[in-house]
Amino acid sequence: MTKLLSICGSPTENSSTEILLRTVADSISQELGKTNVRHDLIRLNDLDFIPCQACGEAPTPKFCFFDDDLATVYRKLAGADSVLFGSPIFFDTVSAQAKTLIDRCNCVRPPAYDNVNPDHDFIKLLTRKRPGAIILVGGEQAWFEGARRCIAGFFKWVEIVNEGVLSFGSSDFTRIGQVAQCADTMEEARKLGVHLAKRLKTTYAR
Repeated sequence: MTKLLSICGSPTENSSTEILLRTVADSISQELGKTNVRHDLIRLNDLDFIPCQACGEAPTPKFCFFDDDLATVYRKLAGADSVLFGSPIFFDTVSAQAKTLIDRCNCVRPPAYDNVNPDHDFIKLLTRKRPGAIILVGGEQAWFEGARRCIAGFFKWVEIVNEGVLSFGSSDFTRIGQVAQCADTMEEARKLGVHLAKRLKTTYAR
């Protein structure tokens, strides 16, 4: 069973971000066989969690000292075979919901990136590489690169290999789910799903 996790940083239900995440996930499921894929979509806006408190100590063996709604997200992130991460563009980067999750994942690996200090209190909690993709939604004049860099850095931190970035520039931010009427972008989402499915069947086959 392939475990697929979609993380949605949009505060709006049925947003273009969520639609694209579901479209990519559905495409993966169709390629691998729906009975062979378990897809979990997490709307961060529905969860109750606090920002990183920069504790400075390792929470090992837990992912974090704070036992809030992110505890479930940590478990699903650790167990996922593939991860999709979507966010709208707010002030040239990801949403507050998305950034808070990213910051709270600080403790999943040691600051000594090469693990050269065996006495360091922090240990690398995620070691298996998984394929993933980034979904970004903004206005027509949005600058996507800031958000892309943020999520790409997060992917590296949690052992996710970025297999593609899909961006959509909305012509009207007041129209929820506008991407559903954009045939080209929806087709790009389906193709991204096909690509990820192929990678899951070959490079990342278990």
